[in-house]
Amino acid sequence: MKLNWSALDLIRTKEDIYKKEYKGLDFTEDEWIKILIKHPKLMKRPIVETQLKAVWAVPAEVIEDIL
Repeated sequence: MKLNWSALDLIRTKEDIYKKEYKGLDFTEDEWIKILIKHPKLMKRPIVETQLKAVWAVPAEVIEDIL
């Protein structure tokens, strides 16, 4: 919620597991969340968070946006 992204927005689409098992398939938000729990490697990182906001820290300079 702090990122204001959907679960699908968090998916690393260049990972082999995504390409082999999930690419081109349609899942609900809850299903994508379960997939991320099952395969945490699929989650974009690093994510930096404060009490009120979070950012995907790529490039690292975006960290300044929440400080």
